[in-house]
Amino acid sequence: MQFFRSLHNIQPYAQGCVLTIGNFDGVHLGHQQVLNKLKKAADSLGLPAVVMIFEPQPKEWFDATSAPARLSTLAEKIQLLKEQGIEALACMAFNQRLRGLSAEAFVQQVLVGGLNVKALIVGDDFRFGCDRSGDFAYLKLSGEKLGFSVEDTRTVEQAGERVSSTLVRQALEQADLDLASSLLGREYSISGRVAHGQKLARTFGVPTANVLLKRNHTPLVGVFAVEVLTLSGKFNGVANIGMRPTVGGSTPILEPHLFGFAGDLYGQRIQVTFKHKIRDEQRFNGLDELKAAILNDIQLAKAYFNEQ
Repeated sequence: MQFFRSLHNIQPYAQGCVLTIGNFDGVHLGHQQVLNKLKKAADSLGLPAVVMIFEPQPKEWFDATSAPARLSTLAEKIQLLKEQGIEALACMAFNQRLRGLSAEAFVQQVLVGGLNVKALIVGDDFRFGCDRSGDFAYLKLSGEKLGFSVEDTRTVEQAGERVSSTLVRQALEQADLDLASSLLGREYSISGRVAHGQKLARTFGVPTANVLLKRNHTPLVGVFAVEVLTLSGKFNGVANIGMRPTVGGSTPILEPHLFGFAGDLYGQRIQVTFKHKIRDEQRFNGLDELKAAILNDIQLAKAYFNEQ
């Protein structure tokens, strides 16, 4: 997959391209339908299929503290889009300059001058440009003048509700992992690099991997039975994701303990798939209570996996 980090790095496609624009947070079934339409249009025109996203996501740029929890980091999003067969990803830096572009300037500088778009596929509720002044109707008129077509996408519904990143977040907040999986088309997972941490659980005889989340908020919180993919293979385990209130944690962290694993994971990127919620995260009265809870969590997770 080609990856463009900003407009400065984009060389306009001489023959043009087919483009879709959005956050694609989670790359759920609704996103996947858009991507399928994008690829079909690109194939029929013999042009590259390109996805445009923004980093940070616009709501994070305006107010990171109140922005919704991310379903996928940029690295996760790149991997998910690769798996969907996307040829190129244009990752635009969302900043004051981009935010200040008028709808007309966005079309002229980004779509036409930046990418040489020949076909654009977006939702009919798509808004863009300074103060969200541009809409689907404006794009249609612009395309007629500047030589690109504009198509909308059909909403994907499940049980009468529109499949959306918001709906996936709500399912995860309620620990409804089955619903989240049905909306995503796969089990929900988080991947990240293992870094050195406090190593507190190691003193209990329960070493954990300290996974960097790179999120302001986590989409789910608590203790879960998990499956962990490492370079050495897959392992069942138990993981806490949250703020670690007993030890005064200040940032969200994911800490899986892998059953039957012996080795060093530092620096390795691992994937943690959430299988079953065991309990909410809670504050304990001291390390002895915390240790007892962790050992109990391990037994409950092993029972879920039918392990001894």
